Amino acid sequence: MAAMLEFRTPGFNPYAVKYSPYYDSRIAVAASANYGIVGNGRLFALRMDAAGIHVEKSFDTNDALYDLAWSEINENQLVVAGGDGSVKLYDLAVNDFPVMNFHEHKRETFSVAWNPITKDSFVSSSWDGTVKIWSPTRTESLKTLPIGSCTYSVAFSPTNPAIISAVSSDSHIRVYDLRTPVSAKYHLTTVIPVHAAPAPPAAGPAAAATPAEILTHDWNKYNDAVVATGGVDRALRTFDVRNPAAGPIALMLGHEYAVRRLAWSPHVRDVLISASYDMTVRLWSDGSAQPPAPQDPGVRMDANDTLRGELV
Repeated sequence: MAAMLEFRTPGFNPYAVKYSPYYDSRIAVAASANYGIVGNGRLFALRMDAAGIHVEKSFDTNDALYDLAWSEINENQLVVAGGDGSVKLYDLAVNDFPVMNFHEHKRETFSVAWNPITKDSFVSSSWDGTVKIWSPTRTESLKTLPIGSCTYSVAFSPTNPAIISAVSSDSHIRVYDLRTPVSAKYHLTTVIPVHAAPAPPAAGPAAAATPAEILTHDWNKYNDAVVATGGVDRALRTFDVRNPAAGPIALMLGHEYAVRRLAWSPHVRDVLISASYDMTVRLWSDGSAQPPAPQDPGVRMDANDTLRGELV
């Protein structure tokens, strides 16, 4: 078994880590002092080789960093989500300071995502209850989508550049289609109450649950109608956005505390991974690739595969 590489961030707690879409040996980490509660942040650009993980570049910020996204049009650029409500664009070829600063959010910016199809825009979500769409070439946002409650996670559809999703503290998934008229709904096309009981007839888990904050979500790259969510109630759920009243397709239980982040596998259609405040990372199958079976509480990874504390 190959040795595990590790990199520590003394004084900073990692909030997000992303591979470069251009180089499999480059990753970036957005980190915050004091678990992001108070203090400054640091962005690390890391290079991996046979000798280990090395700092290629780092940038300090005056406030916490909660998320990052690599540019899809420039191999050296990435955006970060800041605790001061800003989104900053950094270039690894430029020292010390961001090359662009986008600041319209009124509270913490908690999530950013780059458009993977057109590659010419990115999106941010904030505790101020809005989602904003940006161009990397102008400081004013292109469009604002009102959510109305603290918005923890935002994402583009993996196959349609006009479709954006967001999850928030009010226990809902919202899907926007920018091709539709603005009208009174601001492009809102689908609302899914994550904890509501499914409307009959429904084949999924039938019971309603107490509404709780949704902290993270991700689109399935192999089935662009399926979204997975995780949040304060410790559960992972999958939904078909074409049938918002049907309830969850799958319910995955096992974490002992809130699910902070999840992601679908880029290689296997039924596999996803989650990270929790219980200090574990767990690997799951949503059951779509096999006959129904008794609920599996997830696969708890061993100590060498579990992210703990400041270890990346």
